[in-house]
Amino acid sequence: MKNIDEHIEKDKVEIEAARAEGNQGKVRHLEEELQGLKEYKEHHPEDSHDPSPLEVYCDLNPEAPECRVYDD
Repeated sequence: MKNIDEHIEKDKVEIEAARAEGNQGKVRHLEEELQGLKEYKEHHPEDSHDPSPLEVYCDLNPEAPECRVYDD
């Protein structure tokens, strides 16, 4: 994806396709991803790049061990 807005739109289209197929597991996964992207966008309105899953996770869970940054 070129930016977060494209990723959000892609997820919306994929959710509808998964619903049409009756694939509830995929729908739940995509809905969680979409919610994370929307929250990331709210927290970073000036940033339009498409964040990685780790960036989204760390934005939502800054105290997680995977997200800690140590200075040398």
